[in-house]
Amino acid sequence: MKATSPINAALRVGLFSFIIVGLVSLVFHATKDKIAANEHQALLNSLQAILPPGSYDNDLADDVIQLQNYTIYRARKSAMPIAAILASTTPHGYNGDIALLVAIDTKSEITGVRVLKHKETPGLGDKIEIKKSTWITSFEHKSINDMYSHLWAVKQDGGLFDQFTGATITPRAIVNEVKKSGLFFQQNQQIIFQ
Repeated sequence: MKATSPINAALRVGLFSFIIVGLVSLVFHATKDKIAANEHQALLNSLQAILPPGSYDNDLADDVIQLQNYTIYRARKSAMPIAAILASTTPHGYNGDIALLVAIDTKSEITGVRVLKHKETPGLGDKIEIKKSTWITSFEHKSINDMYSHLWAVKQDGGLFDQFTGATITPRAIVNEVKKSGLFFQQNQQIIFQ
């Protein structure tokens, strides 16, 4: 048997790597538009889920601004402000960041909250997902004017909101982030709808 020289082996590995990188690049470019379209549709579905149907007539994904650490989607009807959806992230989840959408109408009422992304423990902290539990709907119809109250907390901290058995950190993080988003909306409503 003839031994392969180190140079030949390196050339073969290099050629193989080049082919693999080329294939990965091809697949990426062939699918990037489809992935972007799917991400856009998923965002629209999440935005639409937390606003009352028929309450707005604009394209939520196109009427968007960045203000401080928030991406804000603005809902309008006949060009009049109806609600704002604040996209925010809390780093205080049990297993790290939790990305949320918080919808607040111009009457200072929360119309909905949804979790976009999290790494919480399956079977415990993942009850923040609407498909696993209705807990996230407990914010609906709450006024942001009440956020100064000590009751805007989980029950273990003397508040109104339930926590999960064995998982208080996750609900506490969500409640605090919704409160923070509501207070930000309250203080910046005029700027948001300029």
